[in-house]
Amino acid sequence: MVQEEIKHIVRIANTDLKGHKETYVALGGIKGVSFAFTNAICKVAKINPRKKVGLLTDEELRRIMDILKDPIAFNIPTWMLNKQREYESGADKHFIAVDWDLAKEEDLKRLKKIKCYRGIRHTLHAPVRGQRTRSNFRANKGKVVGVKKNKDAKSGRM
Repeated sequence: MVQEEIKHIVRIANTDLKGHKETYVALGGIKGVSFAFTNAICKVAKINPRKKVGLLTDEELRRIMDILKDPIAFNIPTWMLNKQREYESGADKHFIAVDWDLAKEEDLKRLKKIKCYRGIRHTLHAPVRGQRTRSNFRANKGKVVGVKKNKDAKSGRM
């Protein structure tokens, strides 16, 4: 029985993936690619999601890259994309790796510039989505300040 040579590191979308991981798990290591999206990629590319990434052929890797570049052309539903109705163009897009970071940064800058509630919360480094702030998010406020005890209370006198 001939064993196939496994590639220990596979580079997809400017991201190094460990070759011993299964395809659907390893693709999740790419920034901007979720678990559901990895399964959709495997299904569209007709690749077994349990196959190790290091054993994928060059043709299979090329198909994965093509799908990542333009998922709409391969009939992946728009609700799986991470940028629906983009602000500037209004088109549905999917960003991965560095493009995802840049798009996210642009969105935060826009929110801060127009001074909407979310933008102000981001500027203050406060929780944006309605979480309570009394007991959590102390890293932004400094150390916890306890109750100061009275001298009389320490000595036991009342």
